[in-house]
Amino acid sequence: MTPFEPIRDRDTVYVCVDIEASGHVPALFNMVSIAGVEVRLDGDRHQRGAHFYHELQPVCDGFDPEAMAIHGISEAHLRAHGAPAKEVMAEIDRWTRALLGPGQRALFVGHNAAFDWSFVAWYFKWAGIANPFRYDPLDTKALTMGRYGVPWREATKTGILKRQPELVRPDPDTEHHALVDAEFQADILIALLDGRGPTR
Repeated sequence: MTPFEPIRDRDTVYVCVDIEASGHVPALFNMVSIAGVEVRLDGDRHQRGAHFYHELQPVCDGFDPEAMAIHGISEAHLRAHGAPAKEVMAEIDRWTRALLGPGQRALFVGHNAAFDWSFVAWYFKWAGIANPFRYDPLDTKALTMGRYGVPWREATKTGILKRQPELVRPDPDTEHHALVDAEFQADILIALLDGRGPTR
């Protein structure tokens, strides 16, 4: 299925990012975990590349029970086993910059990028680190609207799967694990850029 012309941009390295959080907004709530998956043009198709995953120590006392139930990572686990948040942000900055060749930029990609990017941008500022993703993330929901000409309510993962049936949604038991979700979001991005699903 090729409903549109593929997008070919060798100067952009996409980083599909997913976070899990303890509430709806940064500063009042914590980024619990974060994962990123590299997507770049390889020949005439985009491919997944390197990835990262981190769980973070809390930086504030905001924990919404409904938000915590979504990902199932407890406050106690984070306080005992999470990495210091400033160290995580520094590592993500190093990882991202190491992906780039001359003239390339890293583009943050999220499925509902406004939510994920707001936490990531706040944490970089809080940590005193320049955001390697800058200020202009790419939202795959908005990209879906443009590529397929569908309204926002249909620009969901379920809606994308209907139009790209070769994509495989993660097992429900593994959804809301940041790396699993970031990998699936990478596959969605590949389908939207190439007009077809990823090579397996």
